[in-house]
Amino acid sequence: MIQHVYLNVFPTEDLSRPSPIMVDLFLNRVLVENNWDQDELNTEREITGILENRIVMLFFASAECDKCWEFLPALNDFFKRLKDPAYIEYPKLLALIYISLDQSEEQQERFLREMHKKVLFLAFEDPYRKELQAMFKVKDVPTVVVLRPDGSVISPNAVQDICRFGADRFRDWQEAAELVERSFMLNEEFDNLNLRSATDPVRRLKYKTEDDKRKTRWWKPWGKGKDKDEEERGKDGSWDTKRKEGDKGTWRRII
Repeated sequence: MIQHVYLNVFPTEDLSRPSPIMVDLFLNRVLVENNWDQDELNTEREITGILENRIVMLFFASAECDKCWEFLPALNDFFKRLKDPAYIEYPKLLALIYISLDQSEEQQERFLREMHKKVLFLAFEDPYRKELQAMFKVKDVPTVVVLRPDGSVISPNAVQDICRFGADRFRDWQEAAELVERSFMLNEEFDNLNLRSATDPVRRLKYKTEDDKRKTRWWKPWGKGKDKDEEERGKDGSWDTKRKEGDKGTWRRII
């Protein structure tokens, strides 16, 4: 049986109500980074900096769900290949937020310990977790809601897409969101030119010029004024001094 994958826009509420800007979904909220210190992002500047102009994935899951544990390795691999410098030169414009539907904070912490350290999450005591669940009509877990920067939905649940297509699926999301990454454009341009650095053309021209000068001196015929002197000096650095003193060189006088 042939399965078809569609990338449609699913409104968060209804068609008559405009979609919220992505950053607005989390303004006046506290997002926590899943690193060792669990740094909190709670200012407008911090929230904007980490979410603006990005595709955002909302990962609804629970430590009590066996399917969530089975899906987690695929999600971690997907995220690493798009964000981790070990896999990619420039991290993609992507953010992953874990929305816990756990029954206790201990369960949430246990699940977070197995997730990538660049994942964001809402604190367990934040009731906004339930509001987001209702807003995006999440009934089953695991669910990954994929959102454009304007807050509209690209995919209401991308779990199967991530399992089947991996990081390649992000390209489709990027096109659907009309998201342009200038860093990648610049990188491709330099790759096509096969340059080692931005100053490489200047250095190549300089070295080529010096090479041409050396070749010209090397192939100049002997006995032509200044060039002859330069060639002789190249062979014997003391020749010039002897010439000034009146020495005619190393010729022997035959009597």
